[in-house]
Amino acid sequence: MTSTFPLRLPAIMPQLAGILFALPFSASFGFGQGAKPEQGAAPMPPAITDQSGLPGVLLIGDSICQGYTPAVRKLLQGQANVHYGGGGPTAKSLAEYDALIGGGKWAVIHFNWGLHDLKHWKDGQMDLSAPQVATVDVYEKNLRELIGRLQKTGARLVWASTTPVPKGANGRVAGDEVIYNAAAARVMADAGIPINDLHAAAMEKPELQRVENVHFTDEGSAHLGEKVAAAIKEQLAVSEPVQ
Repeated sequence: MTSTFPLRLPAIMPQLAGILFALPFSASFGFGQGAKPEQGAAPMPPAITDQSGLPGVLLIGDSICQGYTPAVRKLLQGQANVHYGGGGPTAKSLAEYDALIGGGKWAVIHFNWGLHDLKHWKDGQMDLSAPQVATVDVYEKNLRELIGRLQKTGARLVWASTTPVPKGANGRVAGDEVIYNAAAARVMADAGIPINDLHAAAMEKPELQRVENVHFTDEGSAHLGEKVAAAIKEQLAVSEPVQ
C-alpha cells in the first residue's frame, strides 16, 4: 500500500505556516493563542444564525464582554442579531481588525478595550514585576486609531468603560482602570461617542464581582448585560448613524 502522506503535506503547509506564525504573535499580547483563559473568565459565546430582517449588533470586548453577551442576546431577542467579535489588547485588535469586525453590516457596535492593555504580562503569564501590555499613552493612541476605523463602518458606536480592577486581582493593579478610563473618555469626547458606564454599573453592586478577580458572577454578568442591552436599544431607536 502506497502512503498518501507525501502528497498531502504540501497542501497543508500554508495552513501550518500560518498557525505557527500566529502563535508567538498572539501570545506576546497575552490574549488568544498561547494564553490560558483567566480564572473566572466566561466561555466564548457561541456563534449565532441571523434572523432575517433584524439589525446587526457587534459586541467587542474581553472576557467581561463574553460574560454579558448571552444576557444581551436574550434581552434583544427578536430585536437584533447580536454577535460577539472578540477583543483583547488594543494592539492585537489593530493587527487583526478585519477579523474582529467580520463581514457583517452593523447597525450598532458596542465596544471596550482596557483590561488586557493595563495588565502586567511577561513570558506568557501575569507578572506584576513586568511592564504593562500598553502604557496609558499607547493605549490612548491605539484607541484613536481604532475609533477612526470603526467610524468608517457607518455603525452607531457606543463605548463601554472598563470595569473595576479589585485589590488582589492577578497581574493588575487596583485603580489602574480609572486612569485608562480617563484616557478613553478623552478619546470618546473628541469623537462624539457616547459612553456606557459599566464601571459605575459594576461599582453599584460590588458583591456581583468575584473576590480578587476582574470577572463577575453569573448575576454580575446579567446585571452588566441589562446596561448593555439598554444602551444598544437607545442607539437602534435612532434612524441615522452617528458621523
